Amino acid sequence: MSFRLYDYLPILLMFIVAAGFAVGNVLLSQFVGQRKRTRTKLMPYECGKDPVGSARERFSVKFYLIAMIFILFDIEVIFLVPWAAVYKALAAQGAGMRSFAYLEMMIFVGLLFIGYIYIVKKGAFDWGERARREAEAEARALADLEARRIEQQRRTAA
Repeated sequence: MSFRLYDYLPILLMFIVAAGFAVGNVLLSQFVGQRKRTRTKLMPYECGKDPVGSARERFSVKFYLIAMIFILFDIEVIFLVPWAAVYKALAAQGAGMRSFAYLEMMIFVGLLFIGYIYIVKKGAFDWGERARREAEAEARALADLEARRIEQQRRTAA
């Protein structure tokens, strides 16, 4: 088969239509949309709640830990889906290969399960009152530390 660039023309056309649709909607909303700017409309939207505090607040390490756990389990799915797709082909090569592929994935899932048990034992998913108080205390300590650092910078600059 020879390479023909015009075979990719439908893909290019799809990208052009998608970009045109996005740009067209943005421009249309700018020309047709209402211009009444109120204090409520200009306020940041946070899941239906009024924003409280500064946007520069520090978050508890627990939030980042949960994000990392989420990424870990996403990676698990990234490995499980292709494995499941080729498992039938691997199993067709013989009982030895089928057992090897199955055992390999069970070791992988077992290690992830051990990690999950470790996370649960450490209390990463504990969002009870005690954990909330600890997170608030940690946030206050970080805010005090940041305030002292800023004050020290002001003194050295003056």
